[in-house]
Amino acid sequence: MQARARAIAAGDAPELIWLLEHPPVYTAGTSASADELLEPGRFPVIATGRGGRYTYHGPGQRIVYVMLDLKRRGADVRAFVSGLEDWLIGALAELGAKGEVRPGRVGVWVQRPDKGHGVEDKIAAIGLRVTKWVSLHGLSLNVAPDLSHYAGIVPCGISEHGVTSLADLGLTDNIEVVDNVLRVHFERRFGETRDAMAPLGADPRTHAMP
Repeated sequence: MQARARAIAAGDAPELIWLLEHPPVYTAGTSASADELLEPGRFPVIATGRGGRYTYHGPGQRIVYVMLDLKRRGADVRAFVSGLEDWLIGALAELGAKGEVRPGRVGVWVQRPDKGHGVEDKIAAIGLRVTKWVSLHGLSLNVAPDLSHYAGIVPCGISEHGVTSLADLGLTDNIEVVDNVLRVHFERRFGETRDAMAPLGADPRTHAMP
């Protein structure tokens, strides 16, 4: 990812998006606090260069790494993050979930009236790094992960809200369906895509699109 971002910044490679799944792992962003890692031995903990705090990645979760040239998109990081949120919200709407954003809480949330008045759960996380106006890392969307795995951390430093998934909401556990919807809404927001080869050594379930 870092090598590709450098090549994009130098004009030697086109933009690229990876869609993948990770084995169970906790990742720590640049603002992660040690006291928010509640079960240090539960899964491997990987320090990353993205913004944000601790989050969980694992099977059943669609990870989307976005290596995009922000100079072609207004050179405005805040507007870019807003665009990623809009992309997710549009895709979630087509899948039957009403995603929303909240001031001071990065990511996309859904209201849970089934759990009580005012209860909201996080369904998608966003964590980015921008180097030479090229984005790295990206977002994660909970399709059908084991939500109990979040218990080993304080997800994104937020303890007063929970996490959910499309499957938990009774919508879908089919990642291929989710990928197709994500692609349609990405193109509506950011422009046309085409298929790309997955990186050498990648799991065949990993997809790429520039």
